[in-house]
Amino acid sequence: MSSINQTPPVFSVTELTQKIQKLLEDHFDFVWIEGEISNFSAPASGHYYMVLKDEKAQIRAVMFRLQARYLKFLPENGMKVVAQGRIAVYAPRGEYQIILDYLEPMGVGALALAFEQLKKKLADEGVFDNEIKKPLPFLPQRVAVITSPSGAAIRDFLKIIRRRFANIEITIVPVRVQGEEATREMVEALDVVNRDLNVQVIVLTRGGGSLEDLWAFNQEELARAIRRSRIPVVSAVGHEIDLTIADLAADFRAPTPSAAAELLVSEKEALLNRLNEVRNRLISGVGWAIKNPAHQLAHLSKSLRDPRKRLAENWIRLDDIYSRIIRLTLFILRDGKMRLDTEKRALLSESPLNVIVSMKQQLRFQRRSFTAAIKGRLHDNQMTLSLVTKRINDLSPLSILKRGFSIARKMPEETILRDISDVKRGDPVQVLLAAGELECRVEKVSNERKPWRLMKNRS
Repeated sequence: MSSINQTPPVFSVTELTQKIQKLLEDHFDFVWIEGEISNFSAPASGHYYMVLKDEKAQIRAVMFRLQARYLKFLPENGMKVVAQGRIAVYAPRGEYQIILDYLEPMGVGALALAFEQLKKKLADEGVFDNEIKKPLPFLPQRVAVITSPSGAAIRDFLKIIRRRFANIEITIVPVRVQGEEATREMVEALDVVNRDLNVQVIVLTRGGGSLEDLWAFNQEELARAIRRSRIPVVSAVGHEIDLTIADLAADFRAPTPSAAAELLVSEKEALLNRLNEVRNRLISGVGWAIKNPAHQLAHLSKSLRDPRKRLAENWIRLDDIYSRIIRLTLFILRDGKMRLDTEKRALLSESPLNVIVSMKQQLRFQRRSFTAAIKGRLHDNQMTLSLVTKRINDLSPLSILKRGFSIARKMPEETILRDISDVKRGDPVQVLLAAGELECRVEKVSNERKPWRLMKNRS
């Protein structure tokens, strides 16, 4: 009963993710996997992100720049590879992935693929063009040989020189021709010879070997150092069937070290009697020694959490933050552009040109309204004036005269006669008619009024 009533444990998301992370990372610390690369990307951080897939499944994978810098080739989408790494859980996204330590293409070796990729890149840039290669001098007197002082290549080269001509001054510049530091030493040697030695030809040589043995001669830095050399460079690396990037970049390629010697002294037949003293530079490196036994290292690895896991999480988180910053920046730029467009449209709507056009329209409308109002007012005034003029004309004495009336004035006073008492018989009188005037003299004064006669005369 007690077991039935027990409450099942409740995990937080973080606790459950940590348990899953520990379970996966403890059981799949190092695994080998093969698949096809897709969604490959190489951001500015230097890390490689990709998806490894087959017909039925896929898994995210990441190779951080500390391991990616050791790759001899550049991964590409669609490439089938074999990889080795560790299963890890990225807690912020709740995703599992494989952190790669090693990557190699299937079918063709990594070195062969890297050789073809670099060859194509430099050929596209014109590094191998014959037009830029320098001609070899005729009968050179001073030659610098960049090679290993203890290798078979220098012995074969010197043997041919001794047999064919003795007066050539040979300066041997000792370098390593195999290993991680070999390319750097050969590049430095080319620069030193161009800067400090008075020679006419540089021979870069070593004996034969596998592709791995000759890999130092397949580096981009060496090819560019050969092209910037002001002294012609002869490359004599390996056997006749061997071809390196240095051979393609050099001004002339000799199939073997012996052939390089025959090429330089092809016009000379005497033996070589004198050689310059050769100073052999022996550079020894002391590697890091493992101070603790293997069992102590295993014990410490169990008690200490691998710092690479923490570093891996921080790198992934940094890439996430970088992506969010880019997205936020683009959003801010788009939002600012939209606000700018809105303000621009508002400014255009309030543009002085638009205001002037609107005011001109209003002015034309008001002008037409004002003209119409003036015309109406003038018409009304003209009508009023006509009515007033008519009334004035109707009330004018002239209008009364035209109806048959007259005005009598006593002369010479020119006073208007209103009553018969104002004149007497014999007085001169002026009578004004509608048309003209009469000069009369009073013949009779009478108080009697005879309207019928007057009306008869008017009619």
